[in-house]
Amino acid sequence: MGNRLSKIYTRTGDDGTTGLGDGSRVRKDSARVEAYGTLDELNSVIGVLLAVPKLPRKVAGCLTEVQHELFDMGGELCIPGHTMIRAEHVARLETQLDDFNEKLPPLKEFILPGGGPGAAACHLARTVARRAERRAWTLSRTESVSPELLKYLNRLSDLLFVLARVLARHERGAEVLWRHERVKRKKSA
Repeated sequence: MGNRLSKIYTRTGDDGTTGLGDGSRVRKDSARVEAYGTLDELNSVIGVLLAVPKLPRKVAGCLTEVQHELFDMGGELCIPGHTMIRAEHVARLETQLDDFNEKLPPLKEFILPGGGPGAAACHLARTVARRAERRAWTLSRTESVSPELLKYLNRLSDLLFVLARVLARHERGAEVLWRHERVKRKKSA
């Protein structure tokens, strides 16, 4: 692949528009640009997560594959009518989700975001994944979006939640549980 980005600035976006992969131009705040821009943000947050020292190899491998698929997904949204995410991508996430989750104890309480640098970054990635999913659903109200892309984002946020639990246990031995009883104590005092 040759030099695709030989010049970084083009000045073509100075009017508030940006070019899509099919050559058409849209407003920079369009639902489509919001959707793939949020995917880019999610990919960057996962990059920060991957930079955490001593991340378990299996987690790092899973997240690296997710990064590639998020890049593919951004391409899919950047080229209207193009599809790259398929049912097998969603199935792979489900398999990984089940594999990581089966090693965790049942969750009986809500957990707080945190538990160590990796777990905290993973919780941040989870919330950005949920926003990316909302942006994709917003786009789907007016334009065609692959159902597999929407399913992938839904599974991804679930996977990131489970990985945050895995990382909290790896880094600190346990998740940070929400103490709902402290609310009861304040009311009775």
